[in-house]
Amino acid sequence: MTKYTVLPLDAVVLKELQKTDDAGRPCAPYTATDDDAGSPLRCCLRPLAPGERIALVSYAPLRRWAAATGARPGAYDEQGPIFIHADDCPGFTPGVDYPFDRPGALRTVRRYDSRGRIAGGRLLDIPADATAGFDAVFDDAFGDPEVALVHVRALEYGCFHFEVRRPAA
Repeated sequence: MTKYTVLPLDAVVLKELQKTDDAGRPCAPYTATDDDAGSPLRCCLRPLAPGERIALVSYAPLRRWAAATGARPGAYDEQGPIFIHADDCPGFTPGVDYPFDRPGALRTVRRYDSRGRIAGGRLLDIPADATAGFDAVFDDAFGDPEVALVHVRALEYGCFHFEVRRPAA
């Protein structure tokens, strides 16, 4: 069982992205092919399957968090590609493991403080015991009292995978 709670896209945010992405472009849905199979769906935190109606959109997770908290990330505000369901999404069902935790995959784990500024980060080569590997990297991140949240991204394409926020005390 994971120690930390991963956060999928909020249902309201998903509805917004299904219309216009965070770069201001209209959503362009298509049907996933075999080439898309296994890519991460950010809305429900599971791999997509061929035949699903999806869209690749730009997403600015720090910008959205900052708008809700009053943080001012400045130049650290970035956007990147994510896959979403183009229509209704079944939603995220919390499980035993972290999403997209394939051993050997490389992830960037970026820390942010309460102002929305980068407070460090590291590369994670997901170990055989992926849950323990993620738990350890989050333990390390939240060991710094300044860290408010952590973003996990794929190293290869920079796709945002998920966010973890500082656990409530």
